[in-house]
Amino acid sequence: MTSMEKVNQFRDERNWRQFHNEKDLALSISLEAAELLELFQWKTSEEARKKPERLKEELADVLIYSYMLADNLDFDIDEIITEKLAKNALKYPISKSKSSKQKYNELNQ
Repeated sequence: MTSMEKVNQFRDERNWRQFHNEKDLALSISLEAAELLELFQWKTSEEARKKPERLKEELADVLIYSYMLADNLDFDIDEIITEKLAKNALKYPISKSKSSKQKYNELNQ
């Protein structure tokens, strides 16, 4: 069973599909991402990593809602990631962006 199928099974067994419209799923992604960020607030990355179970839980929440939104929109996750990586490859060519943290519009400066 794929991750998407597991998420959908969990949702459907509880009859929650009715509550998972695109707007609310997008909001939920943002809220869960904020909870993930909170684990890093006022800490170094090393300090935050000392609570891997909490990090895994919050990251899973972000991913679950993201999967649900993709499913609602009939987006294939592998396909949209592949498409985005192709776009990013054009914006960030290796010859200009390797070992650089500059944004794409600053690479030629």
